[in-house]
Amino acid sequence: MGSGAIGSYYGGKLAAIGHDVHFLMRADLETVRDQGLTLRSTESPTIHLPIVQAYGSTNEIGPVDIVLIALKTTSNSALETLIPPLLHAGTTLVTLQNGLGNEAFLAERFGAERIMGALCFVCLNRVAPGVIEHYGLGAISIGEFKGPSQERTHAFAAALRESGIEANVVDDLMTERWRKLVWNIPFNGLSIAAGGIDTAQILADPGLEQLVRGLMRETLAIAAATGHPIPDSFADFQIERTYPMGPYKPSSLLDYVAGRPVEVESIWGESYRQGVAAGIDVGRLEALYFLVKKLTAVRLVESRCSN
Repeated sequence: MGSGAIGSYYGGKLAAIGHDVHFLMRADLETVRDQGLTLRSTESPTIHLPIVQAYGSTNEIGPVDIVLIALKTTSNSALETLIPPLLHAGTTLVTLQNGLGNEAFLAERFGAERIMGALCFVCLNRVAPGVIEHYGLGAISIGEFKGPSQERTHAFAAALRESGIEANVVDDLMTERWRKLVWNIPFNGLSIAAGGIDTAQILADPGLEQLVRGLMRETLAIAAATGHPIPDSFADFQIERTYPMGPYKPSSLLDYVAGRPVEVESIWGESYRQGVAAGIDVGRLEALYFLVKKLTAVRLVESRCSN
């Protein structure tokens, strides 16, 4: 559900080895039905799926075993009507979404027993209708919303590994969410706030690199204060793994440039609010949150006016 770059990549990898995958699509629907789905990668051979089970509504798909939710969190209100046609008694909902609060949102509406979360650290973009380019990484961490891993958690991870994706089962999903935010908060935010620049440009600027490190320290402090301690060395690890990405443009920057809604509240807003509630000094995050919130709101209005 949400077959953009993320959904098409992971769904395509699973379909390529024979899994029965159905894709909910909007903009790319007719192109994919006509020309198929192509996954290009700098790390592996190109995959082309000439025949794709692509649909324009969940009513056409019907009940399924697993729903992979790759919609942006800005579209969460639509899930209340999109998901019910996909459910049977044992359907599992797996959210691939960024930020905080996604599992809780689903649990309140469809039951906590159905919910799993998955966090992917991957560099890829949708470069044309039905064409996804993968530049590096791609590992997924998978966990249950409530309680330790189950048989279904390990079965889903095994299916991903069979498709060539590194998949790890975790017993503390929220700690994994904070680990991803250590990267997402500074790099997604500064790519917008610093004038529409990529990760290489951010790290090439000494002042911005210092700001990245400061934002990472604040994120780690919030995580620890909310019961999810992560070693301070993780900040260095995230920065070092960013250099090989080259001039990578984070997904929030692509949405901002295209005039689409940006996941401001789930990435920066909720993190900031939890930091304030925990009594953490979050001055850098506060500034970045309100700046990104203002810039994206203005950009959205400009885009709608120009259209």
